[in-house]
Amino acid sequence: MRTLIVNADDLGLADGVNAGVLRAHREGIVTSASLMVRQPAARAAAAAASACPDLSVGLHFDLGEWERRDGDWRPRYLWAEDTDAEAIAAELEWQLRAFRKLVGRDPTHLDSHQHVHRDEPARELLVRLANALGIPLRHHSAARYYGGFYGQDREGAPLRAAIAPAALEAFITSLPSGTTELCCHPAERVEPTWAYGIERTIELESLCCPGIRAAVSEAGVQLRSFA
Repeated sequence: MRTLIVNADDLGLADGVNAGVLRAHREGIVTSASLMVRQPAARAAAAAASACPDLSVGLHFDLGEWERRDGDWRPRYLWAEDTDAEAIAAELEWQLRAFRKLVGRDPTHLDSHQHVHRDEPARELLVRLANALGIPLRHHSAARYYGGFYGQDREGAPLRAAIAPAALEAFITSLPSGTTELCCHPAERVEPTWAYGIERTIELESLCCPGIRAAVSEAGVQLRSFA
């Protein structure tokens, strides 16, 4: 059996992101989403997601965000220093409490903004939390992770072909057996200051393309959520 979880990151970032995630769930193939509890539209996101019982919602741990400037990665914002284990632990605890307050339950899964938990000290802390809650943690669960559906390269240069319907259909057709998580970042509206902006709207149209649902059906792929 080939099972696919399509998880939309950055839920709660902005109203345009919320609208895109929910549309990609209702009209497309998104099955799960990860909530950024510190972002401006988090409360609205939680309320809207509650009306979608088939959409599982996890915690998108938001330690900070880095963008490419002058040939180097520089922080746009930081909630805690990424080398300070105590500060990260405190921030993780705060965000879990905020998630529970907003959503009314524990997250169905756990991941992090810009994959900060791939490195220590965040990695150990998120592994420990996922084990305590009994939920999957991205890169540390039975679901293999696929991040190739992304419209920029490592230097931030456009890579629009990677998020076109043809690329998504090819991925679905060649999906291996077992469970795979496809990460995506859909949005209906974006801000001009975002490093990853217009690509989000292109992702949305691909995820909602009628041919993609047909490809899932024809390939015999089972869409599932983390729940």
